Amino acid sequence: MEVEVFGQLSHIYEAMIDWPKRLAAEEPFYRYWFEQARVKRVVDVACGTGHHAAMFHDWGLEVEGADLSPAMIEQARASFGEPPGLHWATRGFNEPIPGAGSWDVVVCVGNSLALAPDLATVQMAIARMLEALRPGGVLLVQVLNLWRLPDGPCIWQKCLRKQLPQGEVLILKGVHRRGEHGYVELVVANPHGGPLLAHESPRFLGLESSDLEALARQAGAARVAFFGGHAEQPFNRDTSVDLVMVVSEEAIHG
Repeated sequence: MEVEVFGQLSHIYEAMIDWPKRLAAEEPFYRYWFEQARVKRVVDVACGTGHHAAMFHDWGLEVEGADLSPAMIEQARASFGEPPGLHWATRGFNEPIPGAGSWDVVVCVGNSLALAPDLATVQMAIARMLEALRPGGVLLVQVLNLWRLPDGPCIWQKCLRKQLPQGEVLILKGVHRRGEHGYVELVVANPHGGPLLAHESPRFLGLESSDLEALARQAGAARVAFFGGHAEQPFNRDTSVDLVMVVSEEAIHG
């Protein structure tokens, strides 16, 4: 599965993201919806290296972070430990979430759902996440909006020089669309010359809001809302960077 590429390069993935900046920007969004659901227990599906799960745990919540990649879970455990109330698990989209019907919030962010191999797996993942929620719980999903990208050229987003455990590296990261699929271009090179250290192009699905809503409703969701980002701006298929889905009893608020 394409998602495993990121597990093989977990240190690179970690180095690409300015986590303090990202979490600070997203925190008000999560705090609002967590307050609406009176959250005590959270499961972070496809948690990657665990930063969102660790943030939620710092708020005093009971949290499980799960990911298909053992390398990602190993990185999360190494970074944040496993203190009381914070648990890490290796689990894929097709597997049931333990404690079905008892979680207050399920989150699946960072474009993780779009890395599923096909729409059937997305359907299964949404069903598993919704069945994990207690009545009145909230599902929060964020993926990249592929449709704002032109079909063809790569949009290069990052060029970083980082010191990692394996030495100094140059990281280039971009994204592009080919028809109905997107590709993350990840190039890792030695800044002092020599052959490329890694070059990966994991594919992701171009998920539509209409598809996600239909799958959520098939799984029993009554209220579904979509936003163009964590500031809850209206979703625009042509211009929004993100597609954020909220499934809750209060899907839209003023």
